[in-house]
Amino acid sequence: MTTTYPFAFDPAAPFLDQASDWIADVFYDILPEAGFETRDEQIFMAFQLERAYKEKKTIFAEAGVGTGKTLVYLLYAALYARYTRKPAVIACADESLIEQLVKPEGDIAKIARHLDLNIDVRLGKSPDQYLCLNKLDDARGTGFEGETFQEIYEELPPFVHFPDTLQAFYPYGSRKDYPELDDSQWNKVGWDVFQDCLVCSRRHRCGQTLSRDHYRKASDLIICSHDFYMEHVWTYEARKREGQLPLLPEHSSVVFDEGHLLETAAQSALTYKLKHSAFESIVTRLLEGEVRETLALSVETAIERSDDLFELLARFSTPVPASDRSELELTDKLMKGVEAFRAAVDAIEEEIVFESGMFSLDEYQLRIVEEHLEMMQTALALFKNPRELICWTQDDQGDLTLVLMPKKVKEVLNERVFGRNMPIVFSSATLSADESFDYIADSLGVNEYLSFSVASPYDYEASMTAAMDTETSVQAKTDHVLRVLERRAGGTLLLFPSREEMDKFRAEADSRLEFAEFPILYEGDAEISRLISEFQNGTQVNLCAVTLWEGLDVPGDSLNHVIVWELPFPPNDPVFAAKRRESADPFGEVDMPHMLLRLRQGIGRLIRTSGDSGRVDIFGETLRQPDVRERVAALLPRSAVMKEN
Repeated sequence: MTTTYPFAFDPAAPFLDQASDWIADVFYDILPEAGFETRDEQIFMAFQLERAYKEKKTIFAEAGVGTGKTLVYLLYAALYARYTRKPAVIACADESLIEQLVKPEGDIAKIARHLDLNIDVRLGKSPDQYLCLNKLDDARGTGFEGETFQEIYEELPPFVHFPDTLQAFYPYGSRKDYPELDDSQWNKVGWDVFQDCLVCSRRHRCGQTLSRDHYRKASDLIICSHDFYMEHVWTYEARKREGQLPLLPEHSSVVFDEGHLLETAAQSALTYKLKHSAFESIVTRLLEGEVRETLALSVETAIERSDDLFELLARFSTPVPASDRSELELTDKLMKGVEAFRAAVDAIEEEIVFESGMFSLDEYQLRIVEEHLEMMQTALALFKNPRELICWTQDDQGDLTLVLMPKKVKEVLNERVFGRNMPIVFSSATLSADESFDYIADSLGVNEYLSFSVASPYDYEASMTAAMDTETSVQAKTDHVLRVLERRAGGTLLLFPSREEMDKFRAEADSRLEFAEFPILYEGDAEISRLISEFQNGTQVNLCAVTLWEGLDVPGDSLNHVIVWELPFPPNDPVFAAKRRESADPFGEVDMPHMLLRLRQGIGRLIRTSGDSGRVDIFGETLRQPDVRERVAALLPRSAVMKEN
């Protein structure tokens, strides 16, 4: 035993051979002696990951519920990090999956306890998971929620208000620290993309900044979200160009837990968001101090052209049902508005060249404005080739926001992620479609990969009952939910394809007195890990969710019934509309694979241990179609019944 590895390391022998031998001992001897069940699936996965780490390749590791895949990839990632002296990154699909790994009774704590292995693990949370001190100042004292925000302000650490010297890392400001805030309240005080952190006078006291300094020093594991990892990828070069550190340090390997969701995160990170109020606040900084009249006039003109453009955007935007996005019609008038605005921004950039030579502008402020204008020009240039552009508008706390995204992200992913000589592990129970990994590999730009698939060891035929129903009426489906609650009282998880559908159920349930006796939690009413804890540890509690199709791990009777409110086909928003336009068979190549992957995940929430049992009910009008019904039925026990209305 050395101070670095949990085995006696021989420098003359290949490291991964020695690590694999020790991991085999873990599964064959160490864990069984501690009372854990040996799983053939884990051992098989361990041998597969050994190859990926030796060859430094991407591997799709599809392993069903109960195979213990998390333990396998954690061991390889941590040991390889120590060998290379670079931390490994574990990127999770969302905050609930992160919590599953790092909570006191989570997977990493179990490793540390039973293997006597002290793992240095640190969280790298997304910026939007942190309090923004400036937004908090704006929110406190205003409206009926002002008192709540004032209490948050008063409970901040003293060093936030006073220039005390920090003696040690003191975490604060995480979304999890304020579980009582619902999503709407958090949006008023949490960081958003329009915050200009580079010129913020409080950036060195910000919880997000302090956390970043902390996790960058991790020696073993950094846990973050898919979104955060993709943000690191897209901003890597820009941050280095600006003299900033990349969001993540150099790392030895990456594990994408629930890797089937990575494409969504990649697209989200590669978006540009433009807002009139943000543009106006940025360019008016150029007017501080003595400036030439021509610069002042160009700024005024650009603000007018921006206002004109956003009026056009509002006019040609159509809300998309079951989505927070509005479809944008690229009319000739709108395209002319875009060109007029771009010309106005060009004029400002030309004036800045002259003004900077006179040294009348603050150099730091000038650099910030130039970076912002450069980003806007890059974003607006996407309009030159509308066929390669996905765009939409959305509401951001009352402000219209234009969102632009290049249609192809896989070329960038291939170059910046999968083209690197580094082990990359995709871990999920649902990575393949029709026993092939081509769908996910093609969508992400993975040209060469290893893969394997192992089924869950659980006997679903014996432990699960299931039914399919073509009912579409909100009232009728709510009747069904009520009967379930009356029979089971608690332990029911309702999964919705969109927040809009969840709100429909909530409105119907709230209108009925019979529902008052059944505790029902709704995603968005509090911080997500708090809701999950209440659901798991409460008495006769039920949970309604939109994003918990993956990652929710609640064994036992706390979760004994899953109701799929509607088959989770992708929405008709601009992202999926673009995919459909490029496909020869949109339903078969886009809609069905997406729905089946997500449905498999949702069904997988029910049986989490060999002792679990329960029922799954699935509603969907498209179950009337023989091909859909057949594909869904293939995911269920043979005893599943079908009800048509």
